[in-house]
Amino acid sequence: MGYPKEGETIQIHSYKHNGLLHRIWNETTILKSTELCIIGANDRTMVTESDGRTWVTREPAICYFHARQWFNVIGMLRDDGVHYYCNISSPFAYDGEAIKYIDYDLDVKVFPDMTYNILDEDEYDDHRKSMNYPKEIDSILKEYLNTLLHWIHQRKGPFAPEFVDMWYERYLRYTK
Repeated sequence: MGYPKEGETIQIHSYKHNGLLHRIWNETTILKSTELCIIGANDRTMVTESDGRTWVTREPAICYFHARQWFNVIGMLRDDGVHYYCNISSPFAYDGEAIKYIDYDLDVKVFPDMTYNILDEDEYDDHRKSMNYPKEIDSILKEYLNTLLHWIHQRKGPFAPEFVDMWYERYLRYTK
C-alpha cells in the first residue's frame, strides 16, 4: 500500500486487541515517512473516542511510529518543556487511509526532566485477561516496555534532546 507522503495530512487510528476502534486523531501532517519510521505532527486536532465523545488536543505534538518497535511516542510541546506520552502498542501499519496500531493499555508518561511514570498497569491486567492476550504478546509487550525505558534513559530516538524541536520546526513550514 506504500506510505504517506511528506506534507500529507492523514488520520491516526488506535484499536484494541479485540479489533474494536479505540480512538481517532483526525489530522496529522506527515513529516517523514519510510518503511521503518513515520514521524507526524499535529496541533489542536480533533480526537474521537470509541464512544463518540470528542476532544481537541491542547498543544503541538510530534508523533513517532516505528515498524519494528512495539511502542509509539508523542512529544508534546508545553511551556515548561517537552512532555512525552508513550503507548505500548503494536508496530504501526499504514493502509492508505490512516496510520493504525493496536493500543495495549500500558503507557509511560515522561516529564521534561526525563523522569517517568508507568501508567494503566491495572487496565493492562484487566484487558490481558478479558481479551485473552496470548502469552507471546504479553512477553513481547513487557520486553518492549523495557526497551522503551532504555530509550528514555539513553535519550535515544524521539527522546534525543533536539528531536521534538527539530521536527516541530519542520512542521511549522507546513502550517504557514
